[in-house]
Amino acid sequence: MHTHILPKQLPNFAEKFGYGDFIHLIQKSDNTADMMQGEKFFRTIESNCWDPKLRIDDYEKFDTQVQVVCTIPVMFSYWAKGKDCAELSRYLNDQIAEICEANPKHYLGLGTIPMQDANEAIKELERCKEIGLLGVQIGSNINDKNLSEEEFFPIFKAAQELGMAILVHPWNMMGMKHMTKYWLPWLVGMPAETSRAICSMIFGGVLERLPDLRVCFCHAGGSFLPTIGRVEHGLNCRPDLVAIDNAKSPREYLGKFWVDCITHDPMALEYILKMQGSKRVTLGSDYPFPLGDLEIGKFITEMGLEQNIVEDIFCNATLEWLDINKSRFDV
Repeated sequence: MHTHILPKQLPNFAEKFGYGDFIHLIQKSDNTADMMQGEKFFRTIESNCWDPKLRIDDYEKFDTQVQVVCTIPVMFSYWAKGKDCAELSRYLNDQIAEICEANPKHYLGLGTIPMQDANEAIKELERCKEIGLLGVQIGSNINDKNLSEEEFFPIFKAAQELGMAILVHPWNMMGMKHMTKYWLPWLVGMPAETSRAICSMIFGGVLERLPDLRVCFCHAGGSFLPTIGRVEHGLNCRPDLVAIDNAKSPREYLGKFWVDCITHDPMALEYILKMQGSKRVTLGSDYPFPLGDLEIGKFITEMGLEQNIVEDIFCNATLEWLDINKSRFDV
């Protein structure tokens, strides 16, 4: 339920709009492509980032029939003008919808929306539903603004009313400029960003005001669950600073949102399962990127878990998060 995809061809939106470091691709002769952020190299991707047939074959090696696809977070482009970001979002979302429509037994899609412009975001959210996507992926912050900011609440409210799921993915990591060495933005910043997002949505009252909003947080919820004792103690000892918008303990929200299983560590996953319950832990991979779990679910099958728990992780939790029935994938 957590994989990334891009179109093989991307228009040069910077040329079209006349500004900005929008991502474009330089295709190479070895069936790879360089992602360029303006004139700056971002990363090289392989054909498994855009070839739906190749991806299906890769997943079959791990007995996995269905993959939920969404764009790469660097494509969010929240820094752009709202209407321009909406146009980019439409291009990406249409490609994902086309893949899902062509491969209904293998693909489900999440869209991207211009979170920096609530009106444009809600319009694209509605359109995502119309073209068959089941939800949207958003960033852990929006141009350094926390998800608790009131300007984002109408978007979350619309998602609840439309029955659209939300996947929160860390990006634009805090402190990134000051810890580039050792890949620390990805190793330290990403878990912290996800905890930032969860705390913001709890303390800001988003989850309290929208109890039917179906939200999943990437990478096992980052550092939130391992540090929940500290987070809860902070609320109790300094309610004047923490409990200003929602006085409920963060522990009361456990099991009311989903996290994926990407821990890379059996002991960590056992703890996550104990905190969340297996019906709120989904099968994530972060495919096709190397920091993900590219041996999809393998370490879970080796943990000796009860079969019903494995079944929850491998499909039931995701089905409930996306509000769909397993029968749609009958071969």
